Amino acid sequence: MRVKLKGLTKVKKTLADGSTIFYCYAWRGGPLLKHKSGKPIQPGDPLLVRAFTEATKDRFADPSETMGKLISEFKASTEFTGKSAKTRAAYARYLDTIRDKFGSRPLFVIQDIRCRAEFKAWRDTMADKPRAADYAWTTLARVLSFAKDRGRISVNVCERGGRLYEADRAEKIWSEEDVSKMLALHKAEISAALLLALWTGQRQGDLLRAAWTNYDGQSLKLRQGKTGARVTIPLAAPIRTMLNAMPKRATTILTGVRGNTWSSDGFRTEWRKACIKAGVTGLTFHDLRGTAVTRLALAGCSTSQIAAITGHSLKDVEAILDAHYLGGKIELAEQAILKLEEHQAIEKEQPNHD
Repeated sequence: MRVKLKGLTKVKKTLADGSTIFYCYAWRGGPLLKHKSGKPIQPGDPLLVRAFTEATKDRFADPSETMGKLISEFKASTEFTGKSAKTRAAYARYLDTIRDKFGSRPLFVIQDIRCRAEFKAWRDTMADKPRAADYAWTTLARVLSFAKDRGRISVNVCERGGRLYEADRAEKIWSEEDVSKMLALHKAEISAALLLALWTGQRQGDLLRAAWTNYDGQSLKLRQGKTGARVTIPLAAPIRTMLNAMPKRATTILTGVRGNTWSSDGFRTEWRKACIKAGVTGLTFHDLRGTAVTRLALAGCSTSQIAAITGHSLKDVEAILDAHYLGGKIELAEQAILKLEEHQAIEKEQPNHD
């Protein structure tokens, strides 16, 4: 019995030897139906029906199965609800943009590799703001990754999308001179934040939330807002001395001039003013996190030791030292040569038992 394959498109081609061949597509503009060897399946071949059925199985799927539904499922998942309020707000802004643009796209369409070009074209419309463009792409890729992990789709066409924004953080570390300039302002609230970041390598938000109950006189225990990682940071003597001398004006360790817990915006404003007054340019508070990593490396700490303090993954610590915070590479190289020289000297002093 002959089966009618609705939508099947056949294109006839005459070869150089005069013979003819057909290229059968699941639908106009759809995928070519072919054998595993790559050879086009010809009309009349029993495998044509099977290949057509497989290629079109999602095309006429439930119309409610769309990108918009995937976004709703993602927002209801713990992968979204478990993030900090700030991260959720950032995600939500781009999720709304994605829903407005692609929300009605059926699942079978967003799995077509040709859709990747359309997604990239959309991202490139934001190229004048490369960081925003990258965040939009990352958010889209995250939704598709979530859907793939849960078996909702089989292909994430946004994997490994690359970046438009390339931040060059080489040399972006706080020097001793930069630190001294800030401390010379004699702003106790700013100095406390600076030194805590420099000696612990924690993010601004986590330090602003750190409470006195997180400090036991020796260590600072935090749950990082971005990753949820719990870290216990043994504090150096200078930091313990500073904390022990600080007045407890609020539940949080760091406070503003009036003794109130800092808001993120309030702190950023005061920090920016302090940097301008101190003449520190081209550096951010977040650069203190990378500076802490570099300082620990220069002190001879291993990658795993640094990660235990800052809460970075081992891979991230290596990436910071290798690519972003290169200011200490010469010093690290000098340390390596000194160790080699010491090793060679010890070997020469060893008695020869031959």
